[in-house]
Amino acid sequence: MKTIKAMSIAAVAALSLMSAASFAQTVTATSLTLDGAEAKIAAQAQQQGQQYKILEASNGNVVHMTAELYK
Repeated sequence: MKTIKAMSIAAVAALSLMSAASFAQTVTATSLTLDGAEAKIAAQAQQQGQQYKILEASNGNVVHMTAELYK
């Protein structure tokens, strides 16, 4: 029983030390403009109560944007 309790405490301690970046979520959006794609990303972030960092954006006939959501 003591071994299980010690392992549980160790697991909780390890999880609490993990960086917040490991829990980041990646989202994508497409639009006809950069502003439109960013607005969609911003809306997703706001809906989840998070901030965002744009990782990439590319355009051709449409803009494709990828961002990372974080607290």
